[in-house]
Amino acid sequence: MQADDGDGGAITGINVTPLVDVTLVILIIMMVTAPMIARRALKLDLPRSSTRSRAATDALNVALDGARRLTLSGKPIGREQLKMALAAAVAARPDQPVTVSADRNLPYGEVTALLDDIRAAGVRKVGLEVVRR
Repeated sequence: MQADDGDGGAITGINVTPLVDVTLVILIIMMVTAPMIARRALKLDLPRSSTRSRAATDALNVALDGARRLTLSGKPIGREQLKMALAAAVAARPDQPVTVSADRNLPYGEVTALLDDIRAAGVRKVGLEVVRR
């Protein structure tokens, strides 16, 4: 038994409208959710730890020791002063790089909070200092 198109002949074409509709809906869903997924990622420029050579850099060094003392390029500084100093450095040079050195025994949340403060100051180039084993 053959399907009838109303004129007595067989249906020979395929209706692609539902396929296009479904494809467009999937595309729209992907376009809407992709930025949300991308915002969750913490973008870091991590240095390699397998080499000994160090490139000369003009990066500001932010260090957090085991006693949670904060320093900026070797000078003690508080959290609020750090934010202001980094914001001033970024205002003078928008691509100002910053390296972060943190004690390995610090809780992960402490380092994450420090990275959040650095990013809130407008710094876009952040590197984590590591020691070669």
